[in-house]
Amino acid sequence: MNYQQVLEKIEAADPNVFAQCKDNWNHVAKPLNSLGEFEFLTSKIGAAQGTDKPDIRKRRALVFCADNGVVEEGVSQSDHSVTTAVACSLVRGSSNVNIFANMAGADVEVYDVGMVDDLPDICTKKLIHGTANLSRRPAMTKEETIYAIEAGIEAAEKAKEDGCGILVIGEMGIGNTTSSTAVFSVMLGLDPEAVCGRGSGLSDDGLKKKIQAIQNGIQNNKPDPNDALDVLSKVGGADIAAMAGVILAGAALKIPVILDGLISGAAALIADGIDPRTRDYMIPSHYSHEPGGSRILSYLDLHAPIDAGMALGEGTGGVMLLPMLDMALALYYGDHSFDNIGIEAYKEQ
Repeated sequence: MNYQQVLEKIEAADPNVFAQCKDNWNHVAKPLNSLGEFEFLTSKIGAAQGTDKPDIRKRRALVFCADNGVVEEGVSQSDHSVTTAVACSLVRGSSNVNIFANMAGADVEVYDVGMVDDLPDICTKKLIHGTANLSRRPAMTKEETIYAIEAGIEAAEKAKEDGCGILVIGEMGIGNTTSSTAVFSVMLGLDPEAVCGRGSGLSDDGLKKKIQAIQNGIQNNKPDPNDALDVLSKVGGADIAAMAGVILAGAALKIPVILDGLISGAAALIADGIDPRTRDYMIPSHYSHEPGGSRILSYLDLHAPIDAGMALGEGTGGVMLLPMLDMALALYYGDHSFDNIGIEAYKEQ
């Protein structure tokens, strides 16, 4: 499917299925709502899939790699060579998210959607070798933006064809906390100085450069906060675009998508700006250590079950949620029901 075809297929998740899942939880022998967010999230997964028998046994992490021209402004300790090095590690299966995914029973697919360097063994779909410097000019053209979104759509379609019931989105790209902060500052109407974080560990001077670069980008490019594509193309990145594409496709294909941290949160804001029904398919994993992470989740009315000060990226936080969902669903499908142990079920009061 292309971008327009995906938009035509998006539907809200079925609230009746959600209600049925919640009712099923009420027959498990335990105090009502005692698993908190896990009852809600597993029911949301069921509603997204359109069944009160949610199935996440086949799962995949989609990691999108891209570079950002704004690193010219000194907004990061590193340059594009680190994106390349980590992408190589991801492809070899030895990076952080690969290790987590091995433990969680997930596979990992890695995509180059805008890296400066070209790698021989990575799945590549890109029109650009790094975005333009967003502080001085638009990061991408509309054509480049749609192309990156469609890279995410294609990755989600492939996962659907392979039988995946749930996806995790992640990224790798030096400078992408700058582009992400620019995106959510515009979309949420926030002052970058109040919400800009230190990324991979900026000094005070580096943080000032990062804030200034974002402010310059917003002032020079004048992105329209009411036009998500305009914001994405002017101050975003190809990795953000691809992850937004996965979320849009998830809503069209009825596959729930687990968000990771700040950068995937920016992608979620873009998807929500394009079609708010995509919220029905967003599964939050954790609260990012970056100061904007909680602002994004609050705006989207999402509540993450993990609050551990994380900011690793690559989709690691999203993958960490999978075993917790597995445990919750083991109880959901288990024999420990009120009927089986011969006591009266609790009633909502």
